[in-house]
Amino acid sequence: MKHRLTTLIILLATACNMAAQTMVTGVVTDGKERLVGANVFILGTIDGCLTDSLGQFAFETTKTGEVTLKTTYIGYEDYTHVADAGQMTHLTIQMKEQTFTINEVVVTASTFSFGKSDNFKTMDALDVVMAGNSCGDIVAALQTLPGTQMVGEDGKLYVRGGESGECQTFVNGMHVLMPYSTNTENNAVRGRFSPFLFKGINFSLGGYGGEYGQALSAVLPMETTDMATSDKYGVSASLVDWNIGGTKAFTNSSLSFNAALTSMGLYDRLFTERFDFTRPYRKLSCEAQYKREFNTSRVLKTYIGYDLTSVGQFVDGRHLSLKEHNVYANITHQVSFSHGCSLFTGMANSTVFSDIDDAVTAGDHYHDFRNEIHLKAEVRKTCSDVLKMSAGVEDYIRNSRMRFDPYRYHLDYNILATHVDAQWRIIPRLFLNMSARAEMMETDWLFMPRATLSYVPGKRLQFSLVAGRYSQTAEDDILAQSRNTTGQSTADHAVLSMQYKASATLLRIESYWKRYRHLPLLESNIYQPHGHGRSQGVDVFVENNSFKRLTTTLSYSFNDSKRLHLDFTHPRTPDYVSRHNLRLTAKYAMGKCILGLSESYASGRPFPQGKTPPYNSVDVNLTYLLSPKVIIYTSLNNVLGRTNIFRYDTMGRPVTASRDRFFYIGIFVSLKNNKAYDISNF
Repeated sequence: MKHRLTTLIILLATACNMAAQTMVTGVVTDGKERLVGANVFILGTIDGCLTDSLGQFAFETTKTGEVTLKTTYIGYEDYTHVADAGQMTHLTIQMKEQTFTINEVVVTASTFSFGKSDNFKTMDALDVVMAGNSCGDIVAALQTLPGTQMVGEDGKLYVRGGESGECQTFVNGMHVLMPYSTNTENNAVRGRFSPFLFKGINFSLGGYGGEYGQALSAVLPMETTDMATSDKYGVSASLVDWNIGGTKAFTNSSLSFNAALTSMGLYDRLFTERFDFTRPYRKLSCEAQYKREFNTSRVLKTYIGYDLTSVGQFVDGRHLSLKEHNVYANITHQVSFSHGCSLFTGMANSTVFSDIDDAVTAGDHYHDFRNEIHLKAEVRKTCSDVLKMSAGVEDYIRNSRMRFDPYRYHLDYNILATHVDAQWRIIPRLFLNMSARAEMMETDWLFMPRATLSYVPGKRLQFSLVAGRYSQTAEDDILAQSRNTTGQSTADHAVLSMQYKASATLLRIESYWKRYRHLPLLESNIYQPHGHGRSQGVDVFVENNSFKRLTTTLSYSFNDSKRLHLDFTHPRTPDYVSRHNLRLTAKYAMGKCILGLSESYASGRPFPQGKTPPYNSVDVNLTYLLSPKVIIYTSLNNVLGRTNIFRYDTMGRPVTASRDRFFYIGIFVSLKNNKAYDISNF
């Protein structure tokens, strides 16, 4: 009897509950088609479902009275409907496409961006410069990205079949004439800027906007850090370099300094090498910055840096001696007005003196002087949520002198340029960036249209098509020898890009095509603008951090290029080009340690003497946080000790590095701030 009574009570309760449930039904569309997989639910409950293959939904709810029905779908704005629960049947829900404003979408085609973070385990930019075999060098770190070539004998950036000079560096929007340190032939150089200097690095491998000129292949724009709000002092030391730097913060300004000495003397005594250096490589660097924020809409930045480099080497029976002075300074001022308008003005000066004794034969002397003044002004205006525009003018004023008896020259010229850029949201997911740049050298004008069409289905996926024309003046030595007949070379770019970014994975695939015209070509001992060439290929980049504390990257590049220029007698693949480049990296965080491992591979490079063997190097590095103010960084390049042949000289002799392995260990100490990585943070 008791059992029957219990059963009856349960049945009655179930019946009452069923009677209290209300059906919610309807269909979800975008006005044209029904949406499959849309999420429809009662806000504040777990009552809901996904739409079926016909875009229909049906579920029950126990809620009564006024409720809120919410519908979400990727790429569309959230939809809400408030009504009595009993009236939510046979609904027709029409979703609206999600609308991005022009400031919300960043076109990533052919551009890799790195920002700086203060968190030890998500260092971003610092992690980049300490990856693989970079040893803290920005340029070496960027060579782990797709599209770059492994040219170990000089260490410069070679991008998508272009020469190193086709990639230009800009600091705070201002051009840097000589971004590398110097060294003797067949010895890798380094970037001359400290990685701690910048809060943002944007490496564009092609298809950049009208703001940037005088670069046939790529641009490297870098933005220095903002005004410091606290004092920072620090030191660092290693087997090859010693550094001291700091910042003094004031109420609305800050003054920073940095001094570094690089010397291979101690390292050369500890480890053997192949080259016969009569004077070890030494570089003294000094940098200073002053930043002032007059108010929230007006900022002034100044920078000055000086490098003195010297090295001596006994080579081919002569005592080569090199000394170089490199000075770079810029000042920029940016002010924002009302209605989304701002004005940028800047001036930069680059000066380089080089002297080489026994440059080619014993007893000769080579002297070279280069100077550039870069002036720039740009107005930027956000017109609305769908349109943003900018326009600017700039001038490159250049002067160079070279003396190498009996040959010498003195060259003066300037390049006047203007540009207009417009970023337009055509429809909610389609964006068009159109720009036009015009440059005048002597009396010749060159017009260069550029455009980027981007389709952004959602926050994870982006497709872009880039096309444009780019130009660059020939090197001063060639201009002087050609009697100013070569003018400017041009390159037409076309890039098709796809990027997918999920919470733990970044995938980018890009195919590109470049056509060169008016390259300098040696004809009857005079350079003429009759050279030409092409470069095409595919770049793939994958980054994954699905596993806790582990980040892996894969970077692959395929390049097929040929050109007829300089002293080439027929179109051929340039000797700095490797058809295949592959780089794998892994970074694992273990408490206070970060362990890095990388593998670099490049197929052989073509020379008249034959093709070099493939390049291969396995590198490891370890970063250890000894205390909140002390960090130890160490790396070993080419762990397996492989003797990589970079190229063949004119005598057919293989050119290799001065040593197969390179070991680096450094300690970074903050004397005042509580973050060791801020020791040189300007």
